[in-house]
Amino acid sequence: MLLQMVSTVSNSSLLQPGFSLLNFDGHVFFFGQKGWPKRSCPTGVFLLDIKQNELKMKSVFFSKDSCYLPPLRYPALCTLRSDARANEYQYIIHGGKTPNNDLSDKIYFISLVSKTSKKITFQCIEKDLGGDVPEARYGHTMNIVHSRGKSMSVLFGGRSYTPLAQRTTETWNSVVDCLPSVFLIDFEFGCCTSYLVPELQDGLSFHVSIARDDTIYILGGHSLQNNTRSPNLYRLKIDLPLGSPAVTCTILPGGISVSSAIVSQISDNEFVLVGGYHSDNQKRLACNTILLEDSKIEIVETVGPEWTPDIKHCRMWFGCDMGKGSVLLGIPGANKQIIPDANYFYILRCKGAEDKEEELITQTCSQTSSEDPGDSTPFEDSEEFCFSVEANSFDADDADTYNEDDEEDESETGYWITCCASCNIDINTWVPFYSTELNKPAMILCSSGAGHWVHAQCMDLSETMLLRLSEANVKYFCNEHIDLNKGLQTPQKVMCLKKPPMKPLRKKKTMKLSTSTKKSFLRRLFE
Repeated sequence: MLLQMVSTVSNSSLLQPGFSLLNFDGHVFFFGQKGWPKRSCPTGVFLLDIKQNELKMKSVFFSKDSCYLPPLRYPALCTLRSDARANEYQYIIHGGKTPNNDLSDKIYFISLVSKTSKKITFQCIEKDLGGDVPEARYGHTMNIVHSRGKSMSVLFGGRSYTPLAQRTTETWNSVVDCLPSVFLIDFEFGCCTSYLVPELQDGLSFHVSIARDDTIYILGGHSLQNNTRSPNLYRLKIDLPLGSPAVTCTILPGGISVSSAIVSQISDNEFVLVGGYHSDNQKRLACNTILLEDSKIEIVETVGPEWTPDIKHCRMWFGCDMGKGSVLLGIPGANKQIIPDANYFYILRCKGAEDKEEELITQTCSQTSSEDPGDSTPFEDSEEFCFSVEANSFDADDADTYNEDDEEDESETGYWITCCASCNIDINTWVPFYSTELNKPAMILCSSGAGHWVHAQCMDLSETMLLRLSEANVKYFCNEHIDLNKGLQTPQKVMCLKKPPMKPLRKKKTMKLSTSTKKSFLRRLFE
């Protein structure tokens, strides 16, 4: 194994624990930044270019028919293909944390629309599900299985917040293990079914899951209820006949007690397991090779790299699988750095030193092991990442990328939401309309129902009114929900009337009367 340090040239503060990587046509893309996207990159997705030991990032675009995709950290990620050997595929993203620490229960499909030397465009679609819909969560895994010519997604594990009815002031933001249910999701019909198997008694999160054909192997993971890292190795077999699916689980020997490990596929049936934690304060520096043959799995320890002193002595680390046996690892930077959020990054090439020039390709879900270094205790296991990988799901194509510095990210909200039916703002070309956007978002939250964001520009809000709504604690209703208004109504656009300038008054001409004429006039007046 070869370990190389890379220098971050641009946007290094965006790469924080919790991010994921996507791979389309040999290009590696970064998703899950810290904070809300800026207008310089409204999608929150970046092209990740690592060449000659330099890391650069370039924002990408979404098509105009795309839905809003918040930056999610600790989600479940997998690839969906028409069949196991198809070249074209799309990514599925479920769950995760928003920058406000809210949990998502939505499912998004991301596919590549077009790619040129200067612009890459994705399409993001939100998928609605029916049936036993899994609750909002993070730290879980999702895989695709193939059986009898059919495909389904399998979701398992994760953590969620304590239910509202059970919360107290002291435990308002506490997290709990999700029930150990296995969810089968049929995206063709948009339905979801949950299964409880007797072998899975405790909830798990930040585990490793590897899928091959109709079988999923679940390794390691942490249980909050017991505060343990399971040494069990589970094998889930999914049968998809014409009738109801069947889910069977078997506990196998040879498991590893580890959480937040990273798995990377280096061949059709060979994987490498790197990193993770033995306990809250003890990193796992050993590496393992995982071999899948038919319905058998073999896990053997392998020689690891020569870890640097910085990696050995750091409190936490995080990383992502980059495909073909390459892993991106990060450790917190020193407090003496100019940028406090900056981290140090390494590339671990698991296939050996002869692959120095090997292309960096993303394979699957790569996730990290802690929240922000400055916000956690020695190690917050509740903020770990989970990792999943599917056999035969990586490409070997190489393609040139391009480099361009981008702005840093410290925005407050997503600005490219299609806010109303009449919204005609181009999400890729829209620029700030009000000067207040330098410190206030040019969007207002409509108080209808659960609330939704509307562009101030579409609602004909003036800069003065935008400031007033941003500062005051009042309810606001957009034009489509104005009938629900109980407070401040949406100001209607008033046409300014042009008033003609006032003409100066002309002086009246006065006539001079003689004395005899005045006397005659007075005489007639009193007669």
